[in-house]
Amino acid sequence: MAKFHIGIDGFNLAMPQGTGVATYAFTLAETLRGAGHRTSGIFGLDVGKDRDNREVLFFDRFGRPEPKTKTRAQLRREDRELWQRTLLPFRDRHALDVPLSGRVEWSTLSDRMPRFDQLASFPRLFDIAFRYFARHGKMLRLNVPSPPDIMHWTYPVPIELAGARNVYTLHDLVPLKLPFTTLDSKVFYSAVLKVCAESSYHICTVSEASKADICAELGLGEERVTNTYQHAPLPERALTSTPAEDAEMIEGIFGLPPKGFFLFFGAIEPKKNIGRLIEAHLSNNSSTPLIIVGGRAWQSEGELKLLQGSDSVSTIYSRNLSERVGRLDYLPRELLIRLIRAARAVVFPSLYEGFGLPVVEAMTLGTPVLTSNTSCLPEIAGKAALLADPYDVRSIAAGLRRLDDDADLRARLSAAGLERAKLFSRKRYLQRLEAMYANILTPSHRS
Repeated sequence: MAKFHIGIDGFNLAMPQGTGVATYAFTLAETLRGAGHRTSGIFGLDVGKDRDNREVLFFDRFGRPEPKTKTRAQLRREDRELWQRTLLPFRDRHALDVPLSGRVEWSTLSDRMPRFDQLASFPRLFDIAFRYFARHGKMLRLNVPSPPDIMHWTYPVPIELAGARNVYTLHDLVPLKLPFTTLDSKVFYSAVLKVCAESSYHICTVSEASKADICAELGLGEERVTNTYQHAPLPERALTSTPAEDAEMIEGIFGLPPKGFFLFFGAIEPKKNIGRLIEAHLSNNSSTPLIIVGGRAWQSEGELKLLQGSDSVSTIYSRNLSERVGRLDYLPRELLIRLIRAARAVVFPSLYEGFGLPVVEAMTLGTPVLTSNTSCLPEIAGKAALLADPYDVRSIAAGLRRLDDDADLRARLSAAGLERAKLFSRKRYLQRLEAMYANILTPSHRS
């Protein structure tokens, strides 16, 4: 297989709290570089004009939240300056290269920042691009030193990289399929999708269900969209321990018995369906606790309304998680992996997903899964998980009871999940990516 030079954006990678798209971008970059392909990272951080200091400034600002101590006057001035730049007639922007000399020791960021062969950055690139699109209805054109063969944007951003064939990953169409579950401007989002589809060399997505949605919504032929699925990377350090060691650690930290709790992990937002999950669990009157790991997002109060004022909810590292429902805002990645492996089952009754990464992560670790019978989730889980109607509390409750009561069922699902997860291995993911890139770079491909 020929070696490619692939650009990957840092739109989600540089956010202080990573998202599913950040995981996607990280895995994409690590998979390609691990196979010997050259990778370039394109970021929107201010690295200054002095080349000697760009490397230090890049890592200083990577993943750092915006300061909250600015005065209103400062914010108004920044906003006015940004608008002045975006209101200028259309012109190219030139990102600056960021040397990677090894001057900065950034191993503590290695689980969030992929290893790139080269970096380029333009201050507030993504803010400017979205505002420019809102004003002009056009994509911002970006120039970088030594552009890659293909620029793989991991999110629909209104930017095109000069000198590269631009590819955009559309993970799902949740803002249009379930508009009440997101805060996006639906008209603006739809317009960005259309311009990405019109100007791109290709569209990438992560499931056959999403591919069908994209083709139908944007009027694209199937040849214009490739489903590569995803890979679910797990930290090697977390996999070196035995299940017994994991169980001992989880019981020691949280007071949770091995295989003695249900687990949900993910953002607490409307599409994740936490409210119905909690209602289903409580209606079963099970002695097996439900543990929810996830930060609060938009409308999380509504999803957690049954728990308001309840002493059974813990949001800190403690042993006070032995009641019927416990909640943690955040866990380090390695500890979350151990928690997944120690759980009786992972429950993920989401209303709609483009891929459903938690399902694959649980199957990879041999943990039984209960998930939804909607969107891509039956496609991803196959016959290796129990499926429930996410809109029906009784259906979710019935699935929980089966997993709670039937040890043989849990054993069968564990074995089936390990086998099913092989479909999403790094090797297979790489093969699908390489086939897509090779097709894009053929002379006959859409120009």
